Amino acid sequence: MSCETNTVAEAFDKRGRAALEPTRQVGTRLQKAVFLSLAAIFFVLGALGALLPGLPATPFLLLTSYFLVRSSPRLNAALLRSRFFGPILVDWQVHGGIRKHVRLKAIVAVVLAVTITLVLCRYSLWLSLVIILLASMGIAVIVTLPTAKPDR
Repeated sequence: MSCETNTVAEAFDKRGRAALEPTRQVGTRLQKAVFLSLAAIFFVLGALGALLPGLPATPFLLLTSYFLVRSSPRLNAALLRSRFFGPILVDWQVHGGIRKHVRLKAIVAVVLAVTITLVLCRYSLWLSLVIILLASMGIAVIVTLPTAKPDR
């Protein structure tokens, strides 16, 4: 499967299960409930991270997938098939990174969001500098993420 032609559907077997390495599910109902709760919390944080500059989405989505695969493989498969989050997670899990166009879109989104915020809100110089610093840290994280490598 090459990075350029990879689709989310290729990451699944014929029964719709993720075609990634198998993992051990948690044993007790309490463990499953805790893992599902953690997955829900990290999913909300990941969704917020997709919308808010300065809050990263990818680490929270990876944690969501980690807890779902151990508590509800069916929900994890649904997350991997998700139109918005699935391709990023599949690239990370199958190819070990993010695609260049995803990196570029993320950086452009952060810059646009911060620019619009600073222009429209007219914050003090000190608060504006804090926002720019936090956005710069987010961009630095995005730039340092590994690039997805296609299978050869």
